[in-house]
Amino acid sequence: MDLRAFIRDVPDFPRPGITFKDITPLLRDPAAFSMSVERLAAPFRDAGITRIAAIESRGFLFGGAMARLLGCGLVPVRKPAKLPWTTYRHEYELEYGTDALEIHDDALETADRVLIVDDVLATGGTLSAARALVALFGAELAGAALLIELAFLGARKRLDGLELHSLIRYD
Repeated sequence: MDLRAFIRDVPDFPRPGITFKDITPLLRDPAAFSMSVERLAAPFRDAGITRIAAIESRGFLFGGAMARLLGCGLVPVRKPAKLPWTTYRHEYELEYGTDALEIHDDALETADRVLIVDDVLATGGTLSAARALVALFGAELAGAALLIELAFLGARKRLDGLELHSLIRYD
């Protein structure tokens, strides 16, 4: 099954000049969603993953399903002021301004082997912030699993040394 057929281009969203990769057609198709979760998890089945750090919000959809397949825990990585417990925070640069991600301060342990999961890798800022949060715990980062990679934006260079597994790549 060609998963790319389930990705819809939305021109000029969220602002003019941006073509948004909409995954909702993939999510509503049971076979496509199931296959994407299976393929995202496959390279990590024997990697000893103990926690998936799923990035808000669409990363939660894939991360939860993958955690079940891999038999590991799920840790939400969220935008500021969304988590109900004390958190660690990491700010990062955007094209225009800054943003931040947070994680509960008891979410991981040094013995954990963590896989970061998100839907799209664009410039790498969000994934870099999640990587920095995992590092605060001294946990081992096994890699990142992503449904879509916008390779033309060059994020792999910014994420040097991180094992990246993406299912759909746009060059």
